[in-house]
Amino acid sequence: MGRAFEFRKARKFKRWGQMAKTFTKIGKDITIAVKSGGPDPTSNSRLRAIMQNARAVNMPKVNIENAIKRATSKDQEDYKEIVYEGYGLHGVAVLVECTTDNTNRSIANVRSYFTKCGGSVGTSGMLDFIFDRKCIFKIANNGTTDIEELELELIDFGAEELFLDTEANQINIYGGFTAFGAIQKYLEEQGYEIQGADFERIPTDFKKLTEEQSADIEKLIDKLEEDDDVQNVYHNMLVE
Repeated sequence: MGRAFEFRKARKFKRWGQMAKTFTKIGKDITIAVKSGGPDPTSNSRLRAIMQNARAVNMPKVNIENAIKRATSKDQEDYKEIVYEGYGLHGVAVLVECTTDNTNRSIANVRSYFTKCGGSVGTSGMLDFIFDRKCIFKIANNGTTDIEELELELIDFGAEELFLDTEANQINIYGGFTAFGAIQKYLEEQGYEIQGADFERIPTDFKKLTEEQSADIEKLIDKLEEDDDVQNVYHNMLVE
């Protein structure tokens, strides 16, 4: 499963390369985590994971601390997490995760992008059969970890696949959506260095496109990812 979805890595790095937008994205994640679980990372596991992600993209410590302080302020707006689902050209499924303080603005913008690129927004849940929601952890590879042994240990905590990313020198761990807390607790208690933790929408079926056809979908994805309300864009396009 994991290796097949590393094709998303280049796009994700391209997006994360826009440093200001990345910090804004993480700031919203921090706000939601703090409002739901409190500002203390020792008792808020989701906040701990987001702080690890922030450090992984070199977000300054002061920015992280300020984001937590703002999240506890009464003046801080509430964000809603909204998922929009639709189809682009050539039957490609596209799922859009937004974090917004104005749902009317978000849906209007997302619908506009789909329409301009020859696609359409559908109903909530229509793509449930195409995308599985998984959690993913990335831990430092210290060179001594037996991956097969670690995988056997983590199966009891909901892990489904482990593999070594030689390029990043990390061990990637995929698990069920509800296994996030259990896997995180195990890794922390065993002293593993967690370098990233997040959720992914993993396609279970792909649409094979030519390079010319994929360019049509790239236009839609680019428009979506440029929107400040959009956190993540997932699709099931596979270029032949």
